[in-house]
Amino acid sequence: MKKYLFLIIGFLFNLAAVSGYTAVDKGVITGKVVEEVGALPIPSAVVAVYETGSERPFVTTATDENGFFKFEALKYGTYKVKVSFVGFASLSVNEVILTEKNAERNLGTLKLGSDQNNLSEVTITAEKPVIEFAADQITYNVDKSILAEGSTATDILKNVPMVQVDIDGNATISGKRSTRIFIDGKPSDYMTSNIADLLNVLPSDAIEKIEVMTNPPARYSGDGEGIINIVMKKGFAIGFNGNAGITAGLQGNTNMNTNAAYRSKNYSLTGGAAYRSNIGRSTSHSYRENFDLVKDTTFYYDNYSNSKSNNNGGNFRAGLDWDISPQQNLRVSTNFNTNENSSRAGTDFNFLSEELALRRVRNQLSTSGGNSHNFVFNTDYSLKATESGAKLSLGLTYNNSANDYLRLLDQHYTLPVTARPSLRENTTGIGNEGLTINLDYDRPVFKKRDQLEAGLMYNYRKNNNDMLVRDFDFDAQQYEIAEKLSNEFLYNERILAGYASYNYRAKAIGVKTGLRAELTDMDFDLSTGDSYNIKPYLSLFPTIAINRFFKKRYNIGATYSVRINRPRENTLNPQINDNDTLNVSYGNPDLIPAYTHQMDISFGAFGEKWSFTPRLSYSTSSGVIERYRAVSVVNGVAKSETTYYNVGSNDIFGLVLIGNYRPNKKLSTNANLTLTQSNYKSALNSALNRKGLSLRSAFGLSMQLPLKTAFEANVNYANDVNAQGRTKGSITSSMAARKMFLKNRLYARVSISDPFGKRNYTLFSEGSNFRLQSYSANNTSNVSLSLNYRFTKIRKVPPPPKAN
Repeated sequence: MKKYLFLIIGFLFNLAAVSGYTAVDKGVITGKVVEEVGALPIPSAVVAVYETGSERPFVTTATDENGFFKFEALKYGTYKVKVSFVGFASLSVNEVILTEKNAERNLGTLKLGSDQNNLSEVTITAEKPVIEFAADQITYNVDKSILAEGSTATDILKNVPMVQVDIDGNATISGKRSTRIFIDGKPSDYMTSNIADLLNVLPSDAIEKIEVMTNPPARYSGDGEGIINIVMKKGFAIGFNGNAGITAGLQGNTNMNTNAAYRSKNYSLTGGAAYRSNIGRSTSHSYRENFDLVKDTTFYYDNYSNSKSNNNGGNFRAGLDWDISPQQNLRVSTNFNTNENSSRAGTDFNFLSEELALRRVRNQLSTSGGNSHNFVFNTDYSLKATESGAKLSLGLTYNNSANDYLRLLDQHYTLPVTARPSLRENTTGIGNEGLTINLDYDRPVFKKRDQLEAGLMYNYRKNNNDMLVRDFDFDAQQYEIAEKLSNEFLYNERILAGYASYNYRAKAIGVKTGLRAELTDMDFDLSTGDSYNIKPYLSLFPTIAINRFFKKRYNIGATYSVRINRPRENTLNPQINDNDTLNVSYGNPDLIPAYTHQMDISFGAFGEKWSFTPRLSYSTSSGVIERYRAVSVVNGVAKSETTYYNVGSNDIFGLVLIGNYRPNKKLSTNANLTLTQSNYKSALNSALNRKGLSLRSAFGLSMQLPLKTAFEANVNYANDVNAQGRTKGSITSSMAARKMFLKNRLYARVSISDPFGKRNYTLFSEGSNFRLQSYSANNTSNVSLSLNYRFTKIRKVPPPPKAN
């Protein structure tokens, strides 16, 4: 199957390359008109384009049944677009500038408010801000950020409000214990077994926007307490266009990418490729106090380590979007991701007595290497009814991925030197395969005032984790299999889901309500002969969102949803990671799902130059799944074992403050603050009955300067509390300056990350018989130069007829 798919990809690229085009001074303006309350489309709204200084429209059109409009064959220049409809206040978009660089301007979603309280016209600018806020969603417009240019998805996520990226590149929503990453509205699980590998190589130029959903609607899977949805670009202007860029930094990191698209009247072809090479260096220090409760004594472990890693990855994408007819559309896309990595780490383990005297010193050298690849094929077919506006969509996604790793562990003692050394080889192979089929139906009802949605989904996931551990026998001079550490873990999961939702809209109020049901069936086996067949269980996920608008400048909203955190292969797998014999980790096959009820109340106030959107949230979870560390002391040796448990319940209160201020068109500032108070209650261990405050804050500034120059800067701070302690992150910062050349086709950018020092991470953790402090620092301080060239050729289109 893969062979034929790659042949299709090659054909698509060749077709795009040979397609003819001719430059012409013509532009396109597109957009969508919806109601401010409920966000449902407004058909037959009048949209008019005015030339600069003119009081009479140059050309007019009407929106279609889905609220979309489009003007073609416009000369380059500056226009005003005005939208009006009976019963709504008119809206004008000023300074819509069409140039050779930006020949097509998508005005996005234009919201018309009720005119019952305000009969005056609402005026906005066509330029989107970097960050947009809604009652239940935050949108980060990637192409409006200078820092995002020439970077990757991981770099972008670090500056998105409410999103936190850890040292391994995993992104989560602040205050949420489990976050799902979606690509174009579909779970990223189908794309890779390790989402961080994909995000580290996915270029920013291929991303249109990032949506942060704190209370996802019923259409989305019930997994996770929140969703980060990465929306990819589907194409550009009519004709053939794209970009190519390269970024290089002083730390040795390199990033190259190219994207291209060809769009005709009925179809578009898109393709892209990216390569990233990154060198990582880090140091760490771990200090643990061990309490021997039997002998009433204390001793210490004082460990130091340093490591260097090399990661090289590539990403290749291709897609076809074909309007078969005005009622039918077919979309096909493929994605191939590959990654290679190697690392070398040295650790000195110092064993201290109660008097802090050095008793033993163990030196460990760990070398590892691995590679992974992920392949995805996705297709969607949709059929629309002209009269009713109903839409039926059928989608299919197939994925296949493989990961292979090899680690060598060499341990010896310098104190005492007579202690026996050890040499271990760890080989791990991970395979994933999945299939998702979804059927969705949308229909406007009550004269297209409301919207009805329903759908079915079937998802199958298969995971195979095979780990072989061998210890070297110095007497026999050969490797022997460590039977207790070697194991093969086979995991199968099947989920059948159905949902229905209804969106009600009135003049100043909107209500979205829905119910999703998911039937989960899973089983897993071990090479030891143990088999686990989980009884199928049904989960219900109600959602409701209410929004009320006042005088166009204020809105208040409330949301409620139920979410689930299912234990999956990474937490269930009981394979023992014994690379550090003093710190062992493994999964727990006895975990059960954790459910969360979460509620939000939001308030929005909007002015001509500012916005302020505070939000209060509360969530209560049962059966919370978290890592749990226990230390056992035997004969003066303290061994730490870390696994997962349903530790108990957790109540979280949250406050989010988000603001934006734009004093003029050339200066924009934004800031956000997130405070979450966690309250753990557990019968597992009384030490887990604790409270803690987590904090995340950020400040951003962007400026348009003379001589086609721009500047942007961000400062972030975050720390988190967990069941056994706290993870504290230091302040991180980034800044960038950009200048445009060659009629705005060539962008040059200089960026600086963490100019005030390395990125530091601190972990405090404690239990009944231990207290742990860990510190680590990474080489994130860097200066990089990016060059990005955009090419655009617009196809000839006939000019509009002249008015009589």
